[in-house]
Amino acid sequence: MDLTGQLFQLLCTGLTLGGIYALIALALVTTFNITGVLNMAQGEFLALGALLAASLCAAGASLPLAFVIAVAALALLGGLLERSAIHPARHAPGLILIIITIGLSISLRGLALLIWGTEPVALPAFSGGGPLFVMGAAVNPQSLWILGLVTLAVAGLHGFFELTYTGKVFRACEINRTGARLVGINPAALSFLAFAGSGALGAAAGIFIAPVTLATYDMGFLLGVKGCVAAIIGGLNSVGGAVLGGLLLGILEAFGAGLVSSGLKDALSLLVLLGVLLGRPEGLIGAVAGRKV
Repeated sequence: MDLTGQLFQLLCTGLTLGGIYALIALALVTTFNITGVLNMAQGEFLALGALLAASLCAAGASLPLAFVIAVAALALLGGLLERSAIHPARHAPGLILIIITIGLSISLRGLALLIWGTEPVALPAFSGGGPLFVMGAAVNPQSLWILGLVTLAVAGLHGFFELTYTGKVFRACEINRTGARLVGINPAALSFLAFAGSGALGAAAGIFIAPVTLATYDMGFLLGVKGCVAAIIGGLNSVGGAVLGGLLLGILEAFGAGLVSSGLKDALSLLVLLGVLLGRPEGLIGAVAGRKV
């Protein structure tokens, strides 16, 4: 493979990684903007969705049916966790709420370990056939599915918030919680819906990712951390920033690992985070403003 092909291969790898990070960052940003809570358990929603779908497929369910059941189950789980853990502590400082979500993350990871064990679980690819060859680089068709989900998620969130009545209610609550309460909007109900939505999006992301990475009980931890880094890079108040941060982080990781050292891959995300926090703490797009329900 010539130099051009190698560089394009790294770019394709980076876009795949970036798409994964962007999906997690999208869920984090959406939940944060509505509730003011940075959900550190988001990665576990991804892992549980992938594991549940893989188990359903192994039991004989079709992939579309397994997808629907897993997404619905994780949406319900997200809502239940919000009611049982976040809602009772809604008046606590933001740091306490983050610690609560970290505790939820550890608990969900332990639950996944008890149910599925340590062995990786396979999920069939969405498309048959081998890789696609473009400019000398081999492109996994599943990577296109991941980028397609990112595009669909961004378009869906934009349409929801801009074109639907419920989306405008969410935005009103985000802009002025006191005013929203005065006109009869219930922020606590919106918090429940936000966590349910983040569970559904996390499950969908995990199912799309699993054919590439396999599904394991602990796959959500590192992905969740990098999704959080991507969200902070882009700006916690911006959906577009979440996607930009995820893609940028994925591309930097791929080129860093391919051109410098594979050991740099995981450390690079922390280096980029430190650079952004020191140089532009509000993120590449927008400013960070903490809010609580």
